[in-house]
Amino acid sequence: MAQTSFTGPVASANGFIGGTAASPISVTTAGNINESYVTTSATTGDTRLSYNRLTFTSTGSGETIRALTRVTGANGATAGTINGAHISTSINTGGTISGAANAIRATLGGSVASPGGTLAVLQLDTDYSVNATLPATASFIRVSDSGSNTGEIPLFANIETGPAATIAPTASSVTTVSKVIKVMVGGTVYYVPAYATFS
Repeated sequence: MAQTSFTGPVASANGFIGGTAASPISVTTAGNINESYVTTSATTGDTRLSYNRLTFTSTGSGETIRALTRVTGANGATAGTINGAHISTSINTGGTISGAANAIRATLGGSVASPGGTLAVLQLDTDYSVNATLPATASFIRVSDSGSNTGEIPLFANIETGPAATIAPTASSVTTVSKVIKVMVGGTVYYVPAYATFS
């Protein structure tokens, strides 16, 4: 089908579908399947390129956005990367920030005092159907300098002061390490101590 242009908003009572699981859209050259290019000169208020709201009114489950990238070809990401999602915030020439700017902002909240369940602002999962042998560099979190300059970010974490986010002071009474957290820095494995008790 040839490109179709519209001059106003387009609404659908039953959503929009691009391809199906049985008959997906097939492309043979690299490119963006869906594109939106927008500029905003608004001086107040929030501008959002995409706004999605899903309200659960019963016992079902799901997500507002579910992104799934599958690799079925050999040697994927040769000279590149494959991501489930790649989200960036770029501050370019002439742009400055007087408030806050985040590449990803994840918020857990609500108006119920006792929501129950297992809650987390960020959950990192693995989902292997076999007993996979992963490379020694596989990790739940990887931090890298991808630009031409390195060392621009001075802190690994910036934890605001609060009852649930306070780093405990050094305690001379702690002498036995219960567990360690294995990390890799610059290709070298290090072990961060973890204590069962701290006073």
